[in-house]
Amino acid sequence: MLLKIFSENPDPRKIQMVLECLRDGGVIIYPTDTVYSIGCDMLQIKSIERVAAIKGLRADKANFSVIFNDLKLISDYTRPFNTEIYKLMKKALPGPFTFILNASNKVPKIFQNRKKTIGIRVPDNLIARQLVEEYGNPLISTSVYDEDEILEYTTDPELIHEKYVNMVDIVIDGGYGDNVASTVIDCTTDSIEVVRQGKGDLDLFL
Repeated sequence: MLLKIFSENPDPRKIQMVLECLRDGGVIIYPTDTVYSIGCDMLQIKSIERVAAIKGLRADKANFSVIFNDLKLISDYTRPFNTEIYKLMKKALPGPFTFILNASNKVPKIFQNRKKTIGIRVPDNLIARQLVEEYGNPLISTSVYDEDEILEYTTDPELIHEKYVNMVDIVIDGGYGDNVASTVIDCTTDSIEVVRQGKGDLDLFL
C-alpha cells in the first residue's frame, strides 16, 4: 500500500493505519529528514528478521539505527553516558545525525551487534517522530538504497513503492526524500568521533 501523508500536517487517521500495521508486526517504509527508511517495531523480533531479509542480511549482523521522537526514552535503551554527549545530542536533535551509544539490556539481543551498541536517531521529520510518539516503542531504521550507480538512495516514494510493494506492508509517501544519509557519530568512548560524514554538520553544535 502506498499511503500519502503530508509531513507538515500528518493526517491522524492515516497515522493510525500505520500504527495498526506496526502492532500487527508489519514492516513499513517511511520518510526521515535524510533518506527513506525501512522499519518496524524495535521489540518485535520476527519483524526485525523481515527487515534484515529485505536487506539481504542476518538480523544479528545488521547495523540498524533506532528512531525516537525525543531524548526522553533514550536512557532506557542505552548505558549511562556523560553529560557532554547528552548536551550535544540535545543541541543537534532533532536533526540528520545518528549517535552510536552503548546499548542497555532492554535492547533485544538479536538487534545488538557484536559491539553491543545502538545507533540513535531523532529525525527532523514530523511523520517519523509522530509515529514513534503515538506508537510508544522506538522504530528501527535502515536506509532504502538504489541500485543506480550514480544515485545511492531512491528519493521518489512512488519508485520505492514499485520496488518494495511485495516486500513491505506500507510505503508512506511523504514527498521526495533526500539522497544524503545522516552523519554518524561514535559516542561509545570518552571521545566523540565522526565515523561517517553525511547531511549534518556536527561542528555547528560543538
